[in-house]
Amino acid sequence: MTTPLPSSLHRDMTDLLGAGWLVDDSERLAYAYDNSRRLALPDAVALPTSTAQVIALVRACRAHRIPLVARGRGTNTTGAAVPVQGGVVVSFERMDAILDIRPGDRCAVVQPGVLNGDLQTALAPHGLFWPPDPTSAAFSTVGGNLACNAGGPRAVKYGASRDNVLALTAVTGAGELIHCGTATTKGSTGYDLQRLLVGSEGTLALIVEASLRLTPLPSARRALRAIYRDVSSAARAVARLMAQPVTPSMLEFMDAQAVRLARDVGGAELPHDAGALLMIEADGDADRLPHDIEALMRAAEGDGLVALDDAADEAARAQLWAARKSLSPALRTLAPGKINEDVVVPVSRIPELVDGVQRLSRECGLPIVCFGHAGNGNLHVNLMYDPADGDQSARANATMAEVFTLAISLGGTLSGEHGIGLAKRDFMPRAVTPPTLALMRQIKTAFDPDGILNPGKLLPP
Repeated sequence: MTTPLPSSLHRDMTDLLGAGWLVDDSERLAYAYDNSRRLALPDAVALPTSTAQVIALVRACRAHRIPLVARGRGTNTTGAAVPVQGGVVVSFERMDAILDIRPGDRCAVVQPGVLNGDLQTALAPHGLFWPPDPTSAAFSTVGGNLACNAGGPRAVKYGASRDNVLALTAVTGAGELIHCGTATTKGSTGYDLQRLLVGSEGTLALIVEASLRLTPLPSARRALRAIYRDVSSAARAVARLMAQPVTPSMLEFMDAQAVRLARDVGGAELPHDAGALLMIEADGDADRLPHDIEALMRAAEGDGLVALDDAADEAARAQLWAARKSLSPALRTLAPGKINEDVVVPVSRIPELVDGVQRLSRECGLPIVCFGHAGNGNLHVNLMYDPADGDQSARANATMAEVFTLAISLGGTLSGEHGIGLAKRDFMPRAVTPPTLALMRQIKTAFDPDGILNPGKLLPP
């Protein structure tokens, strides 16, 4: 249960933020939930426009021991942006400036509220892009991407958010402004704090500025679609694809259930004997690309291959990707609700993960669909159920716990790109050893001595 904010804090924040300090019920409600469907009403919402305001806000909340929960656009799926202990939600939607683009340094400096999609649009005329491409890229913020270490299909070649940040400026829970990293592609000056902050889900500091590593846009790209008899055949192909010199820019997997949905509901042209599907894409120099595609085709071939289609132009490429794009809408035909988690295992263990998930599906009597980023071993496990049915809800949650246990037993972990938040917080002791968890808590205390930043998230009680 939350308590009302002190009147002195309300007065000070009204003076500091003016119309950017929201306390009406209807205004607060808009910041009470994220894409996890969890909901908790904050006591107030702060909309800062400058770093100085963020510093003053943190110091004021620390003085009164008021929780602070950072928020981008609420696309997170784990409840990480839900203010479960009340307090103040600090939304960075008004700190949305692209401060600098330096093509010669392959660097962009941005505020946390910049939308990923808007950044890509601004970079395109310079022939550059920022590699993280989560599904929510058009409307998720860079700050949110960094908070959760977002990835996406391109991560197999270009890495996730943590691999594409050079420097961060942030405000700690003590209200101190810190500068981590350097806007150079090399640096060896102390601890790698900027990479520590990426993926910390707003529990250590509030990012107010980021210097991002940029990559030149490829001049050409082509796609392949490989259909296999079963999951094991597809997984062996993934191992071959990742072992040869040409790194695909995307390597996506769909299990038999996903293939069936894409075909029967999404209208994709797929054979009825497809037990698994790989979407493979390569990008790079137009002259070199045909040779890369040949290498990927050779690696994709092998026992269990049913069909291998090459999209030689952009129209054909778009048609091949239609199967993957049709999948999410098709899931709605199975059940009104889903639990979508993003466990990750070594690539060689994908068959065991999918087989184990389907065994759990049979045991709980609920459909589970697997698809995702095969090149990283990062699969999205979609457990379908009716949230209005108490028995189904109980079975769904118990089964997802077993999915986490399965992934860890295969040498994997809880999340590849969604983060921990509330959804997976209580499973952290299964994935992380007690001494490591203790060290994480010490780090949390060093950055946030009074525990006001996003309390109750990531680290179990």
